Amino acid sequence: MFPTNEQLRREWTGFRRAGRLIAMAAAALAVVALGLLYASGNHASCGAPCPPEPTGPDGSLVDDQFSFLHRDMGADGSITVRLTSMTGTITYPPPNHDEIVPGLVPWAKAGIIIKDGVRPGSSYASLMVTGSHGVRMQYGYRHDIAGSGRGVAGGAPRWLRLTRSGETVTGHESADGMKWTAVGTARLPGLPETAQVGLFATSPGDLTLRRTGLGGNTEQVRWTQAGGTFDNITLRGTAVGGWSDDGVGERNRTDWEKDHLASGAVEKNGTITITGTGDIGPAGAEDGARPVERTLGGLALALLVVLVVAVRFATTAHRAGTAGGSPVTRPQLAAKAIVVAAVTFATALLAMGIVIPAGVVILKDNGIPVIEVSALTGTRVVVGTAGALALAAVVALALGSLLRRGWLAILVAILAIAVPYVVTSVPLLPDGLSQWLLRFTPAAGFAAQQTLIEYPQVIAHYAPSAGYFPLPWGAGTAVLCAYAATLLGLALNRLPRSDEQAGQPVDWR
Repeated sequence: MFPTNEQLRREWTGFRRAGRLIAMAAAALAVVALGLLYASGNHASCGAPCPPEPTGPDGSLVDDQFSFLHRDMGADGSITVRLTSMTGTITYPPPNHDEIVPGLVPWAKAGIIIKDGVRPGSSYASLMVTGSHGVRMQYGYRHDIAGSGRGVAGGAPRWLRLTRSGETVTGHESADGMKWTAVGTARLPGLPETAQVGLFATSPGDLTLRRTGLGGNTEQVRWTQAGGTFDNITLRGTAVGGWSDDGVGERNRTDWEKDHLASGAVEKNGTITITGTGDIGPAGAEDGARPVERTLGGLALALLVVLVVAVRFATTAHRAGTAGGSPVTRPQLAAKAIVVAAVTFATALLAMGIVIPAGVVILKDNGIPVIEVSALTGTRVVVGTAGALALAAVVALALGSLLRRGWLAILVAILAIAVPYVVTSVPLLPDGLSQWLLRFTPAAGFAAQQTLIEYPQVIAHYAPSAGYFPLPWGAGTAVLCAYAATLLGLALNRLPRSDEQAGQPVDWR
């Protein structure tokens, strides 16, 4: 069953027909050309050069916009407050989109924070009450620790406390200010001896989905604002002096803030109400940043070409055997699978190794923020996606050998691999159906290209049409491998073991 070096050389020689080589070159060119066209066609809409997007301590893009009433804190200290109420505003929500209504989005936030200054992207640790998710401790833009599920609805206040000891910040909560429960601990490397401590409020956009296509969804996001009212503020280890009321990031630029309720802090009768808008957390595609895999827009066209080439590589050999030539044997089909997988992998590796780095450079030059990935993740995207294309070619080759009719095998391969990949990448089908297709069809293997991360504490449309595969890349690759191994095994079992057995009936047991 295992091919010899001579059989591999023979199949490689057979593959090197002008038509196949031109088709593979066209597939690579489609990936590169369409990817660079996409990158070149995206430009920032700022009238002047766009300000740089904030980046966190690790260099990744982040959201960092909120109202901040703060003062200096030394290397050791604490802040304790009682949050008595939260209110908010949501602009033009469904169903009629014709009014501004009171309300809080689920991840509206009001609480206390220790931060390395007021620069967007600086390190922080915060303890908050949210609109619908109770008490949370969040830090480092990516980390979220759940506290109690209690909010401040119904007149039930929550006490919050952050304690700093050098680079370590610990959060506690209480219902009565007497009995305290630890929520979590964060370590903030490099936190300066003098940091800023205080009250904050922010509110991300209100996300709803609009039905489109055959049941797909597109995102609609509306501006919101949230406010928290605090009293019983106790400070330890802070500098003598008053509070500073600042906005981290933009604030008070909307008509609502200018004409109705400005974001910021108001002190009255011993209480402080702070109102803000924005979010603190990792930035994603919903914020306008582009993941690196967006430069792979030509992958679908390349996939179609690869499927056709692989099917015809199998069916041409079977037609030659039927016409009086040597029938295809198991070692020969195995050699064909190795050749078609190797050629596809090398072609895809070259194309994506060009288009991803070049596309990222063009996007950044055009003022478009790109979600940075580590070198390891970038390598996984290039190598993993090239591997997915190679496995898809093996699936198509096996279908060609099993079905023996080129048009039928091509149709089945396209319906099984290309169609699920394409229709789930746009808001056409219901999210549940799209997720099902990318779990149970060979197209699951293309999860290798995803770099977007689903954060439970970030409001987003986590669906295939927004770039989120339902399976992690390893599991998706395993699904595609299972299809390739199963179909190739069935195709090999149908063939004679050698030329000597070619004229004998095949034992299907």
